[in-house]
Amino acid sequence: MRTIEERTDRLEILFEGFLIEMKDFKDEMKDFKDEMRDFKDKSEKDREALHREMKNFNDAMERYRKEAEEENRRKNKEWSSLAKKMGTIVEDLIAPALRPVLSKYFSCEVEMEGQRMFKRKGGVDYEVDAIAACDNMVFMIEARSTPKVDDVNEFVEKKQRFFEFFPEYGSKELIVIFGSITFADNVISYASKKGIYIMAYREWDYMDILNFDEVNRYKL
Repeated sequence: MRTIEERTDRLEILFEGFLIEMKDFKDEMKDFKDEMRDFKDKSEKDREALHREMKNFNDAMERYRKEAEEENRRKNKEWSSLAKKMGTIVEDLIAPALRPVLSKYFSCEVEMEGQRMFKRKGGVDYEVDAIAACDNMVFMIEARSTPKVDDVNEFVEKKQRFFEFFPEYGSKELIVIFGSITFADNVISYASKKGIYIMAYREWDYMDILNFDEVNRYKL
């Protein structure tokens, strides 16, 4: 009997120990769940804080971008006004943009470029504001500070005599570009019909060809 009682006592002791361990385990699990909940809450707060910071950063960058664009437009307008007053539109506005524009629209790698190109033949003077040549094309660039429809007619007539004064480019296709600061819509439309490309500021951001597709449609 004593042996049975001793075994019963040991079982009770073991069971009590097991209950204590289970309680400790439950307490630990509760603590763990509390820690996980705190961690989750903190992570959520951190995520929201990061989201707010990223939004503030993006808003600040967007404001900076808009301010930079507006400042660039303002400087372009001021520079263009000065170039117009000084009569240096070709040198200051068109020439710096000419190579990238010709590369973009005509896949032209410029081999020769010159400004204020003058020729005299048979007592007749012939001057082109700028000429640029690549492998199979030559560009006659004319500029006016206040472009008009009559200027387009002048360039159409001038185009007819180009190879007479510059025969060295006779094997190339001649393309005429009319450059200025800005153009009225009627001048752009008329030039497109006459096959003359218009080069000017696009929304005061950069110099560009404004009627490339229109000219090509009339050529078809």
